[in-house]
Amino acid sequence: MYCEGQFACLDGKTANGLVRHCERYEIKAVIDHRCAGLDAGLVLDGVPNGIPIVSSLADALALPGPPLEMFIYGIAPAAGLLSRTDRAVMLAALKSGLNLVHGLRIYLNDDDVFAHAARCHGVKISDIRRPPPLEQLRLFSGQIKSVPCRRIAVLGTDGAIGKRTTATLLVQALNRHGIRAVLVSTGQTGLMQGGRYGMALDAIPSQFCSGEVEAAVVEAYAREQPDVIVIEGQGALSHPAYLSSTFILRGSQPQAVILQHAPKRQHLSDFPWLPMPTPASEIRLIEAFADTRVIGLTLNHEHMEEGEITAAIALYAIELGIPVSDALSRPGERLVEMVLQAFPELDPARVVAPL
Repeated sequence: MYCEGQFACLDGKTANGLVRHCERYEIKAVIDHRCAGLDAGLVLDGVPNGIPIVSSLADALALPGPPLEMFIYGIAPAAGLLSRTDRAVMLAALKSGLNLVHGLRIYLNDDDVFAHAARCHGVKISDIRRPPPLEQLRLFSGQIKSVPCRRIAVLGTDGAIGKRTTATLLVQALNRHGIRAVLVSTGQTGLMQGGRYGMALDAIPSQFCSGEVEAAVVEAYAREQPDVIVIEGQGALSHPAYLSSTFILRGSQPQAVILQHAPKRQHLSDFPWLPMPTPASEIRLIEAFADTRVIGLTLNHEHMEEGEITAAIALYAIELGIPVSDALSRPGERLVEMVLQAFPELDPARVVAPL
């Protein structure tokens, strides 16, 4: 997985996510010369996971073990475009016999140079962000009203703030607790991780966005009959540049929202002239925009020490009057408690008195 210069940083969020959780691929190495020789899990979360970080594609190909099969572009730049250096490395990967997976806004199967290289070396390019043909896209239909299970959207106060990670950990925690939960992914990283339902929402024409979210939720319920469907958020409802949250709220019509916030972040990522909203202001906006309620706050602890996390959890809980946790540094059971406080009927251990 290629993440040169960006691993454990905001623009490395695709690589960060796949290192933390991936069902579709077995990650064998991360390429980033800054951290070469270190363990990816240790660099990212302080816990080793056995994935080495190497300096180059050549170093990755020289690792012991079975031959590598995939080259994943793990960077998510705001513009969604390739640098010259990245382009050269990706072409070298194709020429080395590796299939290429990426989530950029450009479609490399339509690039004559990349397409020719893939054909010559018998490999495939997966343009994860490519939307379905126009005739296959779905408008909002109202079918969401027929989905009887609880729907929880994980939204945030900014982009690249940990919504997908929290949504993934929430689904895992609910399933461990005996509450059947399914994730609907709305970004390329979730799809690369192995998401069975969803789409790269920001690649869909806006007219169809609500309908595509609705259709994914309807399909997830029809196939799996879960107790809870968790919908991964994108951007922030208040964000002037990333408006996907509007389609998520309209399309999935969640009965509840969990909000993700980074207390130490002063400005919107990639927009340093725009101050971060407060959790309270974002909650007011969400509950005014949609017929839903925010049932909990989860923290992104970037640049925070342990004592600061503990203090922030306590202070936000008092200020907002809702449960607060940190999905990565605190037990998953706290996320389950957050959900059960809002929906006690979901608790498998709940005893119903006979009539």
